[in-house]
Amino acid sequence: MPLPPLPDEAVVLGATVSSWREALRVAGGALVSSGAATDPYTEAMIGMVEEHGPYIVISPGLAFAHARPGPAVLRDGLSVVTLAEPVTFGHPHNDPVHVVLGLAVAGVGTHLESIGEIANLFNDATVTGRIAAATTADEVRAIMGVSA
Repeated sequence: MPLPPLPDEAVVLGATVSSWREALRVAGGALVSSGAATDPYTEAMIGMVEEHGPYIVISPGLAFAHARPGPAVLRDGLSVVTLAEPVTFGHPHNDPVHVVLGLAVAGVGTHLESIGEIANLFNDATVTGRIAAATTADEVRAIMGVSA
């Protein structure tokens, strides 16, 4: 299964935030701007971290925000946010976070598959740093191997 497209509206580079919640709001807002989700999905992503802890910080510097499929997801979507200054999520090893990915998946059956596809991309330890340094949405798409 290919990764969802990453339109310009879903890429926010150099965002200034003061907390992990704000970082997730930017990632969720990018999903909303791109037409993949509605505002309640952003709050659901924040709720997942509040409930389960910083498990979304999957590797050094990278948070992978998502919530369960549901009515707040309009279609599969991906967002990428780079932060001007990193924020801490409370993860013992992978803080601070420079890059936040947001994922919205419409179908329950493809949810875990999509998460696995994206996680595999970041098996290359250089990917997070390359995305953090990207200056255009095209550069981010090239690094991730996704379309607009």
